[in-house]
Formats: sequence, C-alpha cells, structure tokens
Amino acid sequence: MQIYFSPEVITPEYQVLNVVNSNNKGVGNVAFLFDEKKLFVYGILEDEEVGSDFKDLVTPYIKGLAKAKPGLDILSCLYVGCKKIKLKDEEKEE
Repeated sequence: MQIYFSPEVITPEYQVLNVVNSNNKGVGNVAFLFDEKKLFVYGILEDEEVGSDFKDLVTPYIKGLAKAKPGLDILSCLYVGCKKIKLKDEEKEE
C-alpha cells in the first residue's frame, strides 16, 4: 500500500501533514515544528504494515527541510503502531 503526505496546515513556524493511503484514507500524521536552530518532528502511523514506507516518506522530507537551514539540529519522535522508529542519522549517533 502506498502512503502520501496530505497537507493540513503549513505556516513558517510549523507544518501538520496527514498521512493518507492510496484511497485517501487517513492512516497517521506528522508535525514539523521549526525553531531558530532546531527542527522537531512528531509523527504517528496507525498501520504497522506500511511502517517502512512511513520511514522512507519522512526521511527525505526532513532532509529537504534541513537544506533550507544548514546546521539545523533535528529531533524526532516517530511511532508506527506502538513501536518507536528511528531515522538512519539517529541510529548512527547511538
């Protein structure tokens, strides 16, 4: 099953994106909060079957946002079902 972002609210300070499947049914959401030197990412996906797709969707989006502000510290909290997932950059740090 393919999943996509569907913007709910986008401002210079934050973005709230719904995660929808190919039938346009909401399966989760992601919030991006911008600070001077930090980007906070909070997200949850209900369907564990598309967990890797969720990670593959969020990761390049974050990288694109980070290009706008070099040196940005990215802090994330992402869940698929009840399991926390980590992005590749975070896995290297631990």
